[in-house]
Amino acid sequence: MAVPLLDLKAQHATIRDSVVNAMTKVIDEQAFILGEPVERLEREVALLSHTTHAIGCANGTDAILLALRALDIGRGDEVLTTPFTFFATAGAVHNVGARPVFADIDPDTFNISTVALAAAIEPSTKAVIAVDLFGQMAPIEAIMDAAGSLPVVEDAAQSIGARRKIDEKWVMAGEAATVGTFSFFPSKNLGGYGDGGMVVTQSDEIATRIRRLRVHGGMKTYYHEEVGYNSRLDALQAAVLSAKLVNLASWSAARRKNAAYYNAAFADLDDVRTPTIDPANESIYNQYTLRVAHRDALQSHLKDKQIGSAVYYPLSLHLQPCFEYLSYKRGAFPESEKATQEVISIPVYPELKQPQLDEVIEAVRGFYGR
Repeated sequence: MAVPLLDLKAQHATIRDSVVNAMTKVIDEQAFILGEPVERLEREVALLSHTTHAIGCANGTDAILLALRALDIGRGDEVLTTPFTFFATAGAVHNVGARPVFADIDPDTFNISTVALAAAIEPSTKAVIAVDLFGQMAPIEAIMDAAGSLPVVEDAAQSIGARRKIDEKWVMAGEAATVGTFSFFPSKNLGGYGDGGMVVTQSDEIATRIRRLRVHGGMKTYYHEEVGYNSRLDALQAAVLSAKLVNLASWSAARRKNAAYYNAAFADLDDVRTPTIDPANESIYNQYTLRVAHRDALQSHLKDKQIGSAVYYPLSLHLQPCFEYLSYKRGAFPESEKATQEVISIPVYPELKQPQLDEVIEAVRGFYGR
């Protein structure tokens, strides 16, 4: 039985009518740029994330870029972040003219180590980007304490709807940071039918700046206070996302259920480490990522069994060819580098059926002779 890493067709089959109706309404009205569908989604995401403002943009990468620009991060500045994340996190830092600086990860959660972060802060550090990897929030309260007066951007591209208990209160992804950013790439737990992104913040000033930056730096047509970007969220994508958002909580719960099933099934395998979720966190499991011995051989075995898998991520950012100018050497961030050799993500999407879960489990256990 073939089991893909992600089956968007299975999801679409359950929501087709509501999504098509929402898209048809936009098409019939012939109003595709910003407007009511985007404003509605912004209100919904602000409510979900417990933030005052949510501003739609073209994609999750632009969300980080807009956040950095709104914080006046630019040439000569340094931004501290993790080397174990998708390229866009550090790429956005470079593209505003700043310099990415890295701090190693916690080997259990894969999120940035607050100890390493605190040690890496220098006078030239002007901001911190905390990444919520694989669906669980980074320890945002400890990160903000370490950052002090520095602004903190929470790259929550993989964690919309995730939450963390801080001082006995649930805090949502994007809520506590200076700025939070989301991605609606189709593979995300809340994915569009194309690209899309969102920035959230409690700050009126930052929100106003981002709204201006996303439309070429001007709030009035043909008048520009600054040079901005063309980074608007399409009304069609907003309509799709609003139609899907009502299912997000149940989809995330199903992912947690699937993850728990895997955890129990792999508990006795010495060569397999299941994901470590910080007890303070409720993860949305954007990915279910194992740490394993003989990773590449396991991935080849799964492919032979028609089981989907992926490696997120095979090369730390500090070793990427485009960042050679940063002068980092192999060994600079050993936990990140070790993770790139051991991680593999397997199917966890909510539409998985019991026989499919068992097929994945049998394939993994079979590889390790169990």
